[in-house]
Amino acid sequence: MKYEISIDGISSDMLKGFFVDWPNPPNPQTHLNLLKKSSKVVIAIDDKTNQVVGFITAISDGVLSAYIPFLEVLPEYKNKGIGKELVNRMLKELDDIYMIDLCCDDNLVPYYEKFGMSKSNGMISRNYKMQSGS
Repeated sequence: MKYEISIDGISSDMLKGFFVDWPNPPNPQTHLNLLKKSSKVVIAIDDKTNQVVGFITAISDGVLSAYIPFLEVLPEYKNKGIGKELVNRMLKELDDIYMIDLCCDDNLVPYYEKFGMSKSNGMISRNYKMQSGS
């Protein structure tokens, strides 16, 4: 497994199988666009297949705050430490930022607490008709 902080050389063909269980998931080209427009990205690439098998993104003002909207690992690659490595690498990328926030489901709180994160309140709004990014 190799990890990259750049998407140079990444094509939409390398981004298949993500957004599992989303009713209206983004297509691979939209996925590539969201990676390109993120402030920071770390991707996991299976060096045998040259496919992206996991990614994490951050959006930041580059001064005080960052938000981590996405952490995904393909189902067949889960429970192999890839997500943990992606989070650790992203937190290192954001080491000079005061506040790093993310929202997650309650069942994922213990996962993120292992990285020193604390549970807090958050508010969200969802426009599901735009879920695919189109």
